[in-house]
Amino acid sequence: MPFLKAVPFGLQHILAMFVSNLTPISIIAGSAMPGLSQAEMAILLQNAMFVAGIATLIQLYPVWKVGSRLPVVMGVSFTFVTVLSTVAANYGYPSVMGAVLIGGIFEGTLGLLAKYWRRIITPIVAASVVTAIGLSLFSVGIRSFGGGYVEDFGSVQNLALGMITLLVCLCWNIFVKGYLKQLSVLAGLIVGYVVAVFMGKVDMSIIFSGGFVSLPHILPYLPEFHAGAIFSVCIIFLVSAAETIGDTSALVSGGLNREIEGHEISGSLACDGYASCISGLFGCPPVTSFSQNVGLVAMTKVVNRFTIMTGAVCMILAGLLPPIGNFFSSMPQAVLGGCTIMMFGTILTSGVEMISKCGFTQRNIIIVSLSLSCGVGLTTASEQEIWHVFPQIIQDIFAGNVVAVVFVIAVFLSLVLPQNMEIKTIQE
Repeated sequence: MPFLKAVPFGLQHILAMFVSNLTPISIIAGSAMPGLSQAEMAILLQNAMFVAGIATLIQLYPVWKVGSRLPVVMGVSFTFVTVLSTVAANYGYPSVMGAVLIGGIFEGTLGLLAKYWRRIITPIVAASVVTAIGLSLFSVGIRSFGGGYVEDFGSVQNLALGMITLLVCLCWNIFVKGYLKQLSVLAGLIVGYVVAVFMGKVDMSIIFSGGFVSLPHILPYLPEFHAGAIFSVCIIFLVSAAETIGDTSALVSGGLNREIEGHEISGSLACDGYASCISGLFGCPPVTSFSQNVGLVAMTKVVNRFTIMTGAVCMILAGLLPPIGNFFSSMPQAVLGGCTIMMFGTILTSGVEMISKCGFTQRNIIIVSLSLSCGVGLTTASEQEIWHVFPQIIQDIFAGNVVAVVFVIAVFLSLVLPQNMEIKTIQE
């Protein structure tokens, strides 16, 4: 793709995930005892942007067997927020780095050995996980639409901003022709940002704070290693691996219209793990594939790796040039919500399409229906008390994670149910 065409598509991907890439660090670092200073937080946020760009490049252009050669955008994972917040509070932030380093090696090695266990991730299991990811993201989209975790959540200003962004995306899809039609999300983000500036929802003063050039800081703390922290984080890496399999399967299905291949799963998981090691060296939580961008690929059908690479370069520049990073991070959540609501819906529809391709056999219907009903029901906020009889680590892994529950149940049913379960029609 020509450079001038590629850049807008790359920017579209970065704008869709940028704030979400920074939020987990803010939460985890805020839980650390002793607490981190504003200067230390700024270093970690800068490192997160740099690391996300490097991880995306590895995913696009593999190093040996590490990387999938798929248009996957990587960023700091939300999946680890709960467990790493607990680790930071109990052991201090350096122990977060130690646990991420060991956990990353664990998942990366698991990815390289995927050919030995790949068969348990059958197409119907992957389809169930993709559908669960779509369902789990709906509340995230609505939270952003209302303004995010702010005091004026759901205010008239935030709702108007989200609605304007959504309408621009829809109108752009309806009236614009040619390849420009695929830039509907970027158009919505630009218009929404301009409107937000006039509404006073953007603090322009922060864009040029922090200087113009700043190199990333490797090993901002000396890692510490605690067995309990490492064990807990390794368990969550398994959950992250399930999400990565679902994300990459959805991307291949929605963007390339085919089933994912074994070496692609192996490469994506290896990148997930070993890139998380790099992230840990820079003091950041693990990185993983971003579902927002999977939805964007499903919407636009743009799977050109050079295009995504231009976005990865923008992330690296944002980690080196604070004004660029500050500009991206100043995007109001309501503007992002106006775009992501539609994108998250496309992940769910990709999952339904994958289920349809697997076929509605009696066996597949049982796997999908039972895993989704348990996954959604058991992780609904109002019903999470049902987990109180289990150990705390089980609650941390499953109580609020629909993807983890769906993955475990779908794999179990896929292994134990007989292959032929069709009900014969009884004729008189």
